[in-house]
Amino acid sequence: MVQVTVGETELLDCATCDGLWIGAVAFERLCSSREAQAAVLHQRVPEPRPMDARVRYRPCIECGTMMNRVNFAKISGTVVDVCKKHGTFLDRGELQAIVGFVHGGGLERARQRQIDDLKEQHQRLKEQELRRVRSSRFDTPRGSVDVSFGDLFD
Repeated sequence: MVQVTVGETELLDCATCDGLWIGAVAFERLCSSREAQAAVLHQRVPEPRPMDARVRYRPCIECGTMMNRVNFAKISGTVVDVCKKHGTFLDRGELQAIVGFVHGGGLERARQRQIDDLKEQHQRLKEQELRRVRSSRFDTPRGSVDVSFGDLFD
């Protein structure tokens, strides 16, 4: 891998597969900086290669543990390989796809979706608690005597 600089962002470029390694801090900075994103958008977009149907898990280039495959921002449709401690490996064209997603308001949509999901989950929990409280009103209290219908006539 060869170190390259895009704008102010340091990346490692793999000449064999056209993949990129970006450190965790640099990736976060890239996602939040319009200037850094503009530098990426002005780079040449690699020609797409046919997709390999096999899913390959990659080891982190810093610690060697297998990275997790994650849909960036959960809704982007771009699956990247992530080591939470060290960084992200991006296949050919994925950096441009992510920056395009961010530029198109994708992170804001992802945040709003997360907020909506949390509100929905909160509402479900409130409804569950209400059902539990209502059903507990009809339960036999502890310590009460359980008498069957037949016992009334004996």
